[in-house]
Amino acid sequence: MKAGLIGCGNISSAYMKNAKVFQHLQITKCADLRDGAAKELAEQFQLQHTTVDGLLADPEIDIILNLTTPQAHVEIDMAALNAGKHVYSEKPFALELEDGKKVIALAEKKGLSVGCAPDTFLGGGHQTCRKLIDDGLIGKVVAGTAFMLCHGHESWHPAPAFYYQQGGGPLFDMGPYYITALVNLLGPVRKVVAVNTRSTDLRTGIKVNVNKTFPVEVDTHISAILEFVSGAVITLITSFDVWMHSDYRDIELYGTDGALHLPDPNCFNGEIRFFKSGLSSSWATTDNPFIYNDNMRGIGLADMAAGIELNRPYRCNGKLACHVLDVMCSIIRADREETTITIESTCERPAPLRNGLKNGELD
Repeated sequence: MKAGLIGCGNISSAYMKNAKVFQHLQITKCADLRDGAAKELAEQFQLQHTTVDGLLADPEIDIILNLTTPQAHVEIDMAALNAGKHVYSEKPFALELEDGKKVIALAEKKGLSVGCAPDTFLGGGHQTCRKLIDDGLIGKVVAGTAFMLCHGHESWHPAPAFYYQQGGGPLFDMGPYYITALVNLLGPVRKVVAVNTRSTDLRTGIKVNVNKTFPVEVDTHISAILEFVSGAVITLITSFDVWMHSDYRDIELYGTDGALHLPDPNCFNGEIRFFKSGLSSSWATTDNPFIYNDNMRGIGLADMAAGIELNRPYRCNGKLACHVLDVMCSIIRADREETTITIESTCERPAPLRNGLKNGELD
């Protein structure tokens, strides 16, 4: 299937490189409101650059790859669907749940497919963990932790203002990786409760943004408890208020027969450790037999293209993305209303990848 890319920012080059790996996908054209950025990407990867309107109207394009900023995700998704194109978006799916629902409803009305990042859970690291969970290594998962702790982006990012505006913050920036990984492992979330806060209303750059200030409109420390339909209870903390921590950028799951330490869900690979009751007295490591362990951003798009062509479910689908969005919006609402929120949406666990695939294969 032929895809056209809208939004030629930093992440676009990773999608372009990885698209060449998969037989069901070819990215042929690109567009950006900044014409110079589109020209530069086109020259680098031998694409045809055009305007956004031109790309949406192009009869050769089957799928729109939406790599715009988060505020524009819904607008571009809706425009693509109204133009008769399938669409795959970077995360987050939307900034408000109602907007995400509108995208899903329009896609169903048009008979088109919607997909959304993150796709890091398709990497070898988390596919290995999925198999270990499914094989019952640690028994029934009872509880767990998922921590993403850092001190924000103003010390290194050239344009960090967005991360402190509505739709930003640690939850919407990094939460999709953690929540999607957990849904892949445990299934959908049933309810959430949360207490959120922020350390300051004004951020000041200390390296690349020395003495520049950035207003903070969102909470920057999110502390939530997620109860899954399976019964597992996971503590999720995402924070831009932590100067130092003990490598808390991972997920741990605690089961009736042991524990499992998973890699950073923003990565495709990483160390996997487990403890098995009666087997050892400390953490043990395990091999990763799966492929796709490098930075394979775009594998979710390739899987969607294959799903459309082969008429099978694809893994990074709109219902999964909308459920993750529902969980994040509910975490914000649970704190604001000081109550427990029952999640109204649901989704299926994505199908695992088969062990023994060759590079470029998804089935």
